[in-house]
Amino acid sequence: MREEEKARKEFERAIKEAAKEEDTLRKAMEKVQKEVERASEEQRAAFEAQLADLQRKLEEAEAKNQRALSMAQQTKSGHVYVISNVGSFGENVYKIGMTRRLEPLDRVRELGDASVPFEFDVHALIHSEDAPGLERELQKRFIQLQVNKVNPRKEFFRVALRQIREIVETRGLQVSWTMAAEAREYRETLAIEQAMAADTTKADEWLRHQMEETDRMATAVEAGDLDDSAA
Repeated sequence: MREEEKARKEFERAIKEAAKEEDTLRKAMEKVQKEVERASEEQRAAFEAQLADLQRKLEEAEAKNQRALSMAQQTKSGHVYVISNVGSFGENVYKIGMTRRLEPLDRVRELGDASVPFEFDVHALIHSEDAPGLERELQKRFIQLQVNKVNPRKEFFRVALRQIREIVETRGLQVSWTMAAEAREYRETLAIEQAMAADTTKADEWLRHQMEETDRMATAVEAGDLDDSAA
């Protein structure tokens, strides 16, 4: 329900911002059009180029507005995501979830906040006109492979990524897949640990840097410049 509420507010905000942007661009076009009418032959080309650029931006704003309106009206439209977090949960553990956000990666970034040690890798973002139905189908296919056998809402499954991909492909959906997890922060952490184990001076340098960074973040939180959930 919280995710649905966030999506609704995002749609409303996007519609409002796009309408405001359209109005601003139309007024700017009217102003430039008047300049074109008064301009000399030499000046006219520059004004017309400016007018064409404003027209392009207006079309983009109108498309953005239409997209937000369309997604707000189609309550089932959204994205099913397949993500992993090797550093936090190990290999072959994937979260299969759904979001109706205009920017689905915003949801992924939220999941990778301070509640887990490392950020998530995105293996697929699957747009669907019935995202809840697709999410439910995938989760039911792998229900016996749930990591948490008590709380199915956790949506984590111990399964090979190719198996998820095969099920999605049977539906004929056009999806771009990233089969290997980058796990950037996790692999960089392993490299740092190996370097510190091999060289005590590197360990001292790392410790000093981390202590300074911890103090900096604590000061920022106290000053209200940084949310403590992001620290």
